[in-house]
Amino acid sequence: MNRLTTLVLIALVAGLFFIPFLGGVHLFDWDEINFAEISREMLVLNDYLRVHVDFKPFWEKPPFFFWLQSLAMHTFGVGEFAARLPNALCGILTLSLLYLLGERLFNRRFGLIWVGTYLGSILPHLYFRSGIIDPWFNLWIFIGLNGIIFFRWKKDHFTFLLPKSKWFYLLLGGFLLGMGVLTKGPVAYMLVCVTLGVYFVVNGFKLFISPLHFIVYTVMTSLVTLAWYGLETWQHGPWFIQEFIKYNYRLFSTPDAGHAGFPGYHFVILFFGCFPASTFALRALNFRTESGETDYQRDYQKWMVILFWVVLILFTIVKSKIVHYSSMCYFPLTYLASLTIYRLWTGRIVFRTWMKVSLAVSGGIFVILTIGLPILSHYVDWLQAQIAPDDSFAAANLDAKVNWTGWEATPGVVLFLVILFGIRFLSRQQYERGLVTLFIGTAVFTTLTLWFFVARIESISQAAAIRFFEARQGEDCYIVTYKYRSYGPFFYARQQPERHPKSWDDEWAIHSPEVDKPVYVIAKNLLEAEVDTIPTLKKIGSENGFVFYKRK
Repeated sequence: MNRLTTLVLIALVAGLFFIPFLGGVHLFDWDEINFAEISREMLVLNDYLRVHVDFKPFWEKPPFFFWLQSLAMHTFGVGEFAARLPNALCGILTLSLLYLLGERLFNRRFGLIWVGTYLGSILPHLYFRSGIIDPWFNLWIFIGLNGIIFFRWKKDHFTFLLPKSKWFYLLLGGFLLGMGVLTKGPVAYMLVCVTLGVYFVVNGFKLFISPLHFIVYTVMTSLVTLAWYGLETWQHGPWFIQEFIKYNYRLFSTPDAGHAGFPGYHFVILFFGCFPASTFALRALNFRTESGETDYQRDYQKWMVILFWVVLILFTIVKSKIVHYSSMCYFPLTYLASLTIYRLWTGRIVFRTWMKVSLAVSGGIFVILTIGLPILSHYVDWLQAQIAPDDSFAAANLDAKVNWTGWEATPGVVLFLVILFGIRFLSRQQYERGLVTLFIGTAVFTTLTLWFFVARIESISQAAAIRFFEARQGEDCYIVTYKYRSYGPFFYARQQPERHPKSWDDEWAIHSPEVDKPVYVIAKNLLEAEVDTIPTLKKIGSENGFVFYKRK
């Protein structure tokens, strides 16, 4: 099978996993709805240069991902499918690039292993079916860093065949990294710079890139970012950059918006969330190489180990703990996992008992959860009694009318069999059977879990609020979320920009006699007694922990 045929098959398999049912469930607060709303407002305002939320300038993100979403919405209509489609396409592109890179670094088998490892690990797979920024952001950083790596190999005459000049790879890497900055901000440049610095130290303080080359790389990155950052500053002054810097400092120094976590948060997320790749990656998370490997293979392992630890340690230091902050680790983690698998396959190492235990533990958690949740659904009253004293809102969420049939345990049963047979095949050195079973089986498990669980979880957590917002579509009104943050009213009520200048002030909307449109207020039952005392509001309903009001 030639390279082109292989790439077509990879794209078809990736598309089969990532594209169907993208619009099958509402977007989730905050990030998915937030980003989709920004893209919707680009269409409504016909303004693709400035980022807005609730028709006010928004400083937390640059616009590249929103351009992709708005293009999808323009083509397929405003909705969940269009909001998630860019990441599905990113998944197809990512797996194709991983195959090409793996094939060049080793051979066709390694390329396919890397594709299967990424496709068949839970969080890396899941992110391509979401509507968040990180898949594109991480891809730009990764291939931008590879530009530096290839530049170094060409300059220092590594045996890796590179047909272009060293300047080509340097400039291309800078351009691609600039796209990362245009997607989520300068943290892309910072991650690459820290990785370069650590590589310099680990490499015995040998200068592998001259100051001139680094300046050229930085200038290329800057030129790409100035295409938007410069235009934004020229049109509106330094406001965006100032607020963006303040926002990122807040994320770094404080647990922003309640996103706190313990110091080992991302270690746990990566170990369990990247099942089963995380187990194999553990074996290669060091600079130890095997005999017979080339100079560039040994060097690439060093780069991936450094990149992994730089991202993990940096976001362990950051006070805000959010799952996708460590998602840049997925690239080096799956590479190192593939390296271990390839060494197993070629007989350089053996499948150890600790690997069996690690696979059983990290995968067993998902087996327990996906089998246990349908069982717990028959004991809602008991669960509410346990939760209610501490969180009456969460307890009321469980009142949602969700039909649990028992078939929801299917993904857990499938994963149990996948782990059982995968370990059995690997223990018998039947590596092809074992790896296909383990990684393709996990991809199937992830898909089945989405089918069986996501709509039910959404029904419990937010569907009542979303239905309330959707019922307001086409009504010229204001919607206030009382003392809690949500982007749902903007996107699902399809709010429009024609409004009173003071309408963004919730106090004005609730109390002012100047209000020129109907006002709806939604609150959590935790504050129901407080909102009931507001004389301008009349309660019009409640559902699953949410309480609804309208101005009299």
